[in-house]
Amino acid sequence: MAVTGGPMAPGPSLSRDWADDRSDNHLNGLNSNTSATPLTQARTEHSAHSTELSPHRTSSSAQKTRSVLGLHPNAPIDEEHDHGPRSELMWSRIRTVLREPFAEFWGVAIMVMFGDGSVAQVLLSTGETTAPGGNGFGAYQSINWGWGLGVMLGLYVAGDSGAYLNPAITFCNCLYRQLPWRRFPVYFLAQILGGFVGSGIVYANYISAIDWFEGGKMRTVPPAKKATAGIFCTYPQPFVTKASQFFSEFIASALLMFVVFALKDPSNNGVPKSDKWFPLCLFFLIFGLGSCFGWETGYAINIARDFSPRLMSYAVGYGSEVWTAGGYYFWIPMVSPFLGCIFGGFLYDLFIYTGPSPINTPWLGLKHLMPSYARRARREHIRREKEEGVV
Repeated sequence: MAVTGGPMAPGPSLSRDWADDRSDNHLNGLNSNTSATPLTQARTEHSAHSTELSPHRTSSSAQKTRSVLGLHPNAPIDEEHDHGPRSELMWSRIRTVLREPFAEFWGVAIMVMFGDGSVAQVLLSTGETTAPGGNGFGAYQSINWGWGLGVMLGLYVAGDSGAYLNPAITFCNCLYRQLPWRRFPVYFLAQILGGFVGSGIVYANYISAIDWFEGGKMRTVPPAKKATAGIFCTYPQPFVTKASQFFSEFIASALLMFVVFALKDPSNNGVPKSDKWFPLCLFFLIFGLGSCFGWETGYAINIARDFSPRLMSYAVGYGSEVWTAGGYYFWIPMVSPFLGCIFGGFLYDLFIYTGPSPINTPWLGLKHLMPSYARRARREHIRREKEEGVV
């Protein structure tokens, strides 16, 4: 039961993700409409007809906090909403500061609710004669549909953050696409929390059905006959060796990253026809991964969709077996997606991508490991960030 996330949309900003592009466009549009009026003096439609608000006051006061969190100082928010009376509310200020983490949190939560929800319905209704056809409400492909739809809708929800929805994809965008590294921790935390909450909502919704299916208040883990722990996180088939478990997750993650980079590559001739349909393309990608690589390990390919629900299932009473099942399989969906995505991104940049990437630098980026070169590159990076107002 896979999960994914979308990378940033290409753009002119240093961090090159959609959220920063929107901030830059907001500033550019404002400057063009006010004849080079400084941002702190610009007046909005709201301020012209209401009390004298200090234009951009809310965002300005939040810039330092956003920078500390690793976010772009300017939130991806419309000028009208940024300057209006609602911006004075305490929650509005919090929402402005944490706009992108909130987007990632809810994007992952939505994704997991659809994905885990589809697994729950298929498993718990097995053999239910009241269903159309008399054999349950769904089949394996229903699960692939659920995860594909969850990813697609999660992308729409998390647009302001770049809609990564997957720590491994976020990591690769930091590694290969100049997403600032300081943004990774807050995105990672938001994604992990989103997976925990999303799976918790599914558990709360299906708790009566789980009791009925398992025959009481017991909670069991595969390979038990009536196990329901697999609703929330992945467990390998009993015959799959440790090496095969790792490789199954690795290759699915590599394919995920390779195709995602292809779909977001502006120099790829297929992108102009696919970019507007990116969420739908991700739906088909996840559906395809589930159809082709989902049997052996459940195609977790995302720590936020596996570790977080696994932790939730442990918290609600499934016991320590959630960690020991499958020969302590739990660490594989935590590590393999990162390595697989790194490898998939490396292959795409090595053979196809022609834009800015460590792979398209001397020694395939290994020169950055030399202390003198790394220090010089770091100084240049900080200088560019200061010029663009990122720090």
